[in-house]
Amino acid sequence: MATKRPIVYPYIPNSVPETRSQMLEKTGVKDVEELYVGIPKKLRFKRALKLPKPFHSELELKRHVSGILNKNKSCEEYLSFLGAGCYQHHVPAVVDTIISRGEFLTAYAGTNYSDMGRLQVIFEYVSMLTDLVGMEVAGYPMYDGSSTGGTALRMSARVTGRPEVLVPETVSPLRMKVIENYCRNSEIKTIQRVSCHPDTGLLDLSDLKAKITANTAGVYMQNPSYLGIIETQGQEVADLAHANGSLFVVGVNPMSLGVLAPPGDYGADIVCGDTQPLGVHMNYGGGACGFVAVRDVEEHIAELPPLMCSIADLEEGEGFGFTLFAWAERLSYAARENAKEYTGTGTALWSTANAVYLALMGPQGMKDIGEAILQKSHYAKKLLSEIPGVKMPFPSAHFNEFVVNFDDTGKTVSQINAALLKRKIFGGKDLSEEFPRLGQSALYCVSEIHTAKDLKKLAKAVKEVTQ
Repeated sequence: MATKRPIVYPYIPNSVPETRSQMLEKTGVKDVEELYVGIPKKLRFKRALKLPKPFHSELELKRHVSGILNKNKSCEEYLSFLGAGCYQHHVPAVVDTIISRGEFLTAYAGTNYSDMGRLQVIFEYVSMLTDLVGMEVAGYPMYDGSSTGGTALRMSARVTGRPEVLVPETVSPLRMKVIENYCRNSEIKTIQRVSCHPDTGLLDLSDLKAKITANTAGVYMQNPSYLGIIETQGQEVADLAHANGSLFVVGVNPMSLGVLAPPGDYGADIVCGDTQPLGVHMNYGGGACGFVAVRDVEEHIAELPPLMCSIADLEEGEGFGFTLFAWAERLSYAARENAKEYTGTGTALWSTANAVYLALMGPQGMKDIGEAILQKSHYAKKLLSEIPGVKMPFPSAHFNEFVVNFDDTGKTVSQINAALLKRKIFGGKDLSEEFPRLGQSALYCVSEIHTAKDLKKLAKAVKEVTQ
């Protein structure tokens, strides 16, 4: 009887029996099961993975994977009005060219054993970013806007020594879950939700006044909000927080700051967000890059996510390097599960894209693109509002996103989006489950890439599928 031979996958090295044996020998164990002893049996996968037979030809493998990927329909093929945290903007070709260069693409973390200009790029990135958000100091790039929301709130608790934070009820449920996860078993013991006015979507200042206490470390606000509303009460919120001895934390879409006042201008103590809109393509699960920025206040800087890039004055001239590197003990790099902060190496590549984009655009370019987005999003809102049964529930100012309600059409957002999909259009983000009180509403997003023809096509399609 023939002996059953193990399957060897050409692109999975440890599937080769000889390689597997060498790895076990080096680790000092006799069997792979010894490595899993710490994992409860009830959590282990009980059967073999359902994998196809190995492809021994690279061409065959490529065709197989391409066949799977071709089932996806991208925003290059379809007209998209999705946003809600991940945005489709034009990325100049030079951005992709620069981040494809080996010295940026392959440099690990930008440390002294691998850096070939990355540290200077990150220094330039934080310099331009702090100008944009109206702050003085920013740390090493982090995971995404959601994680930085949790990080910024934990910072407020460490600075003030207080255990409670206030967060608007309109924060994205996904972002809220990340914030809750970051704050679990931390300095923060309570997260209070603050109501928003049902007619305007703006933060309810009376509810904020009722809920802010001597235990409140920080008050968090997004501007624009998840529902697209521009919060015009920023200074009032800052004054309430500061009068209470609390810090004011603002989550922001940096793309809006060419036309909106930076958070630093209306009293923010900590600004956080995601720089994906600044020269980074939408990716399947990637492309996000978070930031946290503060004023030039020593106790605030001391709580920044560590690893900060600065200019070093050397005997042979100026250079760039990490400053206050001892703070790395607070990072997962050294402290592991006891770390206060986390970051990743891939974010440095996205911050390089951000730096190239911001340098290309300059202040005038950011102003121009912001004005274009404002004009196009308001034009889209006007076209949709003229369709019978379609309503705009919030009269408040918005930037690139706005809520559209379809209750009076008798159709659900799911039905409308399915019909739009047949017309090669990705409709707005369905809000009916996240915010049931809004009824059958969707969040539509418009950017500089949309033309008047695109917006008229959307309005025509929505009218057809709702009548």
